[in-house]
Amino acid sequence: MRAMQTAVQFQSKPAASTLTLVDPDLPSAAALVSVSAAWRKLIAQADMAAPHLQVAALEGEQGSGKHTLARYLFSRSPRANAGFQRRDAREWLATDADPSTLAGFTYLDRVDLLAPPGQGLLLGVLKSLQDRPPGRAVLLASSETSLCQMVGRGMLLPDLAFRLTSIRFAIPPLRARREDIGPLAQVLLDRICQRYQQCPVSLGPGVLARLLQHNWPGNVRELSSVLEAALLESTNGIIRASDLALPDTCTPQPTPQPVTRIDGLPLDAGKLSLDAVVRHHVQYVLDLNRGNKLRAARQLNISRSTLYRILSNESLLAG
Repeated sequence: MRAMQTAVQFQSKPAASTLTLVDPDLPSAAALVSVSAAWRKLIAQADMAAPHLQVAALEGEQGSGKHTLARYLFSRSPRANAGFQRRDAREWLATDADPSTLAGFTYLDRVDLLAPPGQGLLLGVLKSLQDRPPGRAVLLASSETSLCQMVGRGMLLPDLAFRLTSIRFAIPPLRARREDIGPLAQVLLDRICQRYQQCPVSLGPGVLARLLQHNWPGNVRELSSVLEAALLESTNGIIRASDLALPDTCTPQPTPQPVTRIDGLPLDAGKLSLDAVVRHHVQYVLDLNRGNKLRAARQLNISRSTLYRILSNESLLAG
C-alpha cells in the first residue's frame, strides 16, 4: 500500500510581538493570539502556506480555533476577495458537491464524521480539483480527530487522508499553550464588552491564576463562554475570581474517613460486615422506641418476626 505522504513542514521565525486577529463572524472564539511558541509556529505555517493553498486539513479539538484559523488563511490568500463559505461536510456532499461550480474558499466542517459513501464523494471532489487550475478554489477540511490515525483504525479511506493532509495544520489545545490564556482572555473580554456595549472591564486579583489552573476541555470556546458569564456576574468593572464558573482546583477533596459511628453510636471497626451494621441500626431504632418491638418494626418497615430474627444472634449483639 502506498505510504502516507507526510504533512508539509514549515520553518517558523520567532514573532516580535503578539499577533491578534479579531473575526467578526466568530463572537465565541473571536481572536488568534500569538504568544506561545506553538501558536507562533502555527501562524508562521499559515502565512507561508496561504498564498499556495488548494486543499488542506485543519485538525484540532472542539473549540480550539479551526474556523478562526480558516478565516485567517482566507484573509492571507490571493482569493481573499472571493467568497468564504462554511458548510457541514455531510450536508454539502449530500446537496451541492459539484466540483465544477466550486470557487472561492470552502470550509468543510467535521470531515471525520463522514460515512464511507461520503468519503468516496469527497475523494471524487478532490480528484476533480487536481485537474483544475490552482487558485480558483480552496477547500479546507476540519477534523477533531487526526485523519492519519483514523486511517490506522480503518475509519477513513487512505487516499482521501493522503490528499487532505498534504498540507495539514495541527491546532494545539489551549491547555498546551497556557501562555496564551492571559492575553487571549483580555482580547475575548474586550470583544464581549463591545458586543454588550459595555465599558472595558479588567481581571481582578486571582482571576488569571484560576484561569491557568483550569484544563479547558472546551478550549477557546469554553474560555469565551466562562468570561461572558463572569461579565454578567461582575460589578464595578472588575471580574473577580468568585465570578468565574469554574471548579475550584485549589480546594482539596475530603479523604473518606472510616466508619466508626452509626446513628450516633460507636461501632467496633472489626464489625463492619453488612449483618453487623444492620443489627446495629435495628438496635438503635429499638432503643429509640424504648424497647417496643412493634413500633420499632413499623419504623423499620419490617415484620415483627423479621425483627426477632435479626435480634436473635446474641453473640453479634453482645460484641
